[in-house]
Amino acid sequence: MSFEELDHTADVLVRVRGATIAELFAEAGRALFHVMYGPCEDRGIDRQVTLEAENLETLLIDFLSELLFITDVENNVFCTFDVDIQGTRLSAALKGEPFDPARHSGGSLIKGISYFGLDIVKEEESYVVEIIFDI
Repeated sequence: MSFEELDHTADVLVRVRGATIAELFAEAGRALFHVMYGPCEDRGIDRQVTLEAENLETLLIDFLSELLFITDVENNVFCTFDVDIQGTRLSAALKGEPFDPARHSGGSLIKGISYFGLDIVKEEESYVVEIIFDI
């Protein structure tokens, strides 16, 4: 569905919406990479991620933290996220491109994902969550 950046005093706060929990997680991944790197294209980089956690909020934090780790270690930028969630188990297929300083240096370096105020809420026709990215 979508994500939007909201005003925050020190870090980056985003509100993410998805029609399903899987779409919410995919949009959260897209928001993370958009804040850090701006536009991205699928240029042949594929990666799989599988995680399990005790609840959906922890799973979301773990997923976004894993994305930060992968991009830092492998120097890749991801733009599409095909996420499947069964209970509190996630599997995701990521697609993206190699990091290019000329194209990907305009964003904010995210150091971590905050648990503060993180609560996945079911609204009438979508799920919503506000996430603080520590910069």
